[in-house]
Amino acid sequence: MVTTSDIKKGLCIEFNNDTYYIVEFQHVKPGKGNAFVRTKLKSFTTGKVIDNTFPAGHKLQDVRVERRNFQFLYNDDTGYHFMNMETFDQRAIQADLIENAKFLKEGMDIEILFHAEKDIPLSIDLPQYIELKITYTEPGVKGNTATNASKPATTETGAEIRVPLFINEGDIVKIDSATGSYVERVKQ
Repeated sequence: MVTTSDIKKGLCIEFNNDTYYIVEFQHVKPGKGNAFVRTKLKSFTTGKVIDNTFPAGHKLQDVRVERRNFQFLYNDDTGYHFMNMETFDQRAIQADLIENAKFLKEGMDIEILFHAEKDIPLSIDLPQYIELKITYTEPGVKGNTATNASKPATTETGAEIRVPLFINEGDIVKIDSATGSYVERVKQ
């Protein structure tokens, strides 16, 4: 059990029969009345963000979580398959737990957040930046760079992204996994 004074960003709690983590919080002490804590909670199961206010001193049920290193192997009809890098056990995880699963590349190392007591995966954290090879894109037209023009491109994982006109097939690009946007071309 934790109280509102223990609340911090990233804390995982059980609330309304669901598991949430705290995205944002603010301790408020108004001139009149009792202190309280405003929070934004994100559900691990639905992904929804809710606002909630807890009175000062309110007790919350905290959840013990563990981060484990896994390697992505492949995906098929049963889900995305990962191998634990310490025990070499394999797990199949459904696509709805993975944000931007289209950027997963075979052999990629990732972290999976587990509920420690129930041993169920809560979320999958991709690296912030992912380097992928461009397998298809239209050639850029010379002299068409007066503005920040971009064109569609397909990566080696099949993901469609927007890239600048100077990117060609075979180039390796760095992509922000959170937004799915182009960051820079990687020198080979």
